[in-house]
Amino acid sequence: MVKRVRVVRMSVEQPLWRALTAYRVLTMLYAILLAAFARHDYERPWIAITFLSLMAVWTLATLPKTVGAAACTRRFLGADLALALIGIVVTPLADFQAQHVDGPTLPSIWTAGSVLAFAIKGGWRWAGFASSLVAVANLIERGEPSRDTLHNVMLVWVASIAIGYVVEVARASERTLARALEIEAATRERERLARDIHDGVLQVLAMVQRRGAALGGEAAELGRMAGEQEVALRTLVSSGLVPPTRLSEDASEGAVVRTVETDDDEPGDGGETDLRTLLAPHAGSRTSFAEPGAPVLLPSAAAAELAAAVGAALDNVRVHAGEGAQAWILLEDWPDEVIVTVRDDGPGIPEGRLAQAEGEGRLGVALSIRGRLRDLGGTAELISVPGQGTEVELKVPKVSRGKAGSVR
Repeated sequence: MVKRVRVVRMSVEQPLWRALTAYRVLTMLYAILLAAFARHDYERPWIAITFLSLMAVWTLATLPKTVGAAACTRRFLGADLALALIGIVVTPLADFQAQHVDGPTLPSIWTAGSVLAFAIKGGWRWAGFASSLVAVANLIERGEPSRDTLHNVMLVWVASIAIGYVVEVARASERTLARALEIEAATRERERLARDIHDGVLQVLAMVQRRGAALGGEAAELGRMAGEQEVALRTLVSSGLVPPTRLSEDASEGAVVRTVETDDDEPGDGGETDLRTLLAPHAGSRTSFAEPGAPVLLPSAAAAELAAAVGAALDNVRVHAGEGAQAWILLEDWPDEVIVTVRDDGPGIPEGRLAQAEGEGRLGVALSIRGRLRDLGGTAELISVPGQGTEVELKVPKVSRGKAGSVR
């Protein structure tokens, strides 16, 4: 079964597109009000009325074009910039500048919206191209440009290029984040598969190797082959097992969709399970189980993972402490967490042995125990004194803190 996990995160571009949409509408109204107040200064007011009406219709009709990068096409950008340039060039025909040499053009600051659209869509190079055309149009319209004209042209040019550069940096950061999420997803799935392999296949191979060596003959050869396969599989688990994942980014929505191959038989996504019922089967002649009198409820998936971690701890007792070792399981139900303690009376673990085992690819504690607790937002603490046995304390919060729990 393919399980789709949608991780929604805000795109840096989306606020810019929304701001651009609002800017275009507000500056359109500003240009119309500006012309209305100065209507008596026009010799040919019909030119101003015609252009501003066209600009208003165009702005409102193209609002859907500025909702995101996908909708904002090159054709729209070209037409939008052409309208702004036409408005600048035809301003003298309305004869407004005869009385106001440094007065605004017909589109006024609405023109900057066209340039900003280029910047958000294509980055600083597109912004430089569009702002340069606007600068040329302003210089042509003025004839003999004043200091204020040059100041305004330079302001639009620098601001648009700066915004375009910021957008490019933001896109690069989003791509880096998407890659990091993909690596994280692959790593977590790899650890989950490694735990399953350790709890099943590796245990069987190790048992076949030991029994084959004890029986001798053809069984010894079979045990030797099983040992070789165990080493090879441990190497694969500890170094390069990466599950099939797919990570795609929807730039227009600012979301990441991660697809991971999962098993239909994985523990359920909802409901609660009494942890006592999962731990009780471990009780036996050499394993004592102490539990509360009331049900210890956890989400089903969390309960299954915690029970598997306890099983891995007991496997370690049998393998390293010997078949005759005594083990004790203590289940405690606290208001905000569940604690399971597994203790044995074996010889204990020599200092540095766990780090050495992880280096050799023997990942029982690292993955089957600590990895499971980390994924549950819990902790796993191992205390061992040579000659006095080993104690593993597993803590799982009743309210999940996500997948970033601490592991000691």
